Amino acid sequence: MSSLTRLYEWFHGNETVLVCLGVLSVAMFIATLLAIPFVVSRIPMDYFIREHKPRRHTPRPRSRLLWLVLKNILGVILMLAGLAMLVLPGQGVLTMLLGIMLMNFPGKYELERHIIQQPTVLKALNWMRARAHRPALIVDLPITTDEAIR
Repeated sequence: MSSLTRLYEWFHGNETVLVCLGVLSVAMFIATLLAIPFVVSRIPMDYFIREHKPRRHTPRPRSRLLWLVLKNILGVILMLAGLAMLVLPGQGVLTMLLGIMLMNFPGKYELERHIIQQPTVLKALNWMRARAHRPALIVDLPITTDEAIR
């Protein structure tokens, strides 16, 4: 039995799974088209140049702890969805950036700044902000070798 025949049989035997994956892919694509520009327009314009200080570990009320857990779970979900969108339709890198912004972990701000310094990412975010009539994000861009020579 050839590999093409086996592949055809697998597709034929798993039609329901494939339809569900297709519907999920389209739903994620539509959700990112609607949600990401909304969220990007709400990022403070100086977010990526602010001095972020680590928070002290103080006892928190239960509601604050619940909010922190839910926010991190949503961040992980967005991160995983962004990874999937790298091969599926959707805005993968932007979704991953938003997931990272929601999560709490050491080195988070350095990772965010590294991602936002990518010209295509910054251009896409500022394009979305311009369409929402919001000012462009302020970013410390690294000095390129051409600029260092001048």
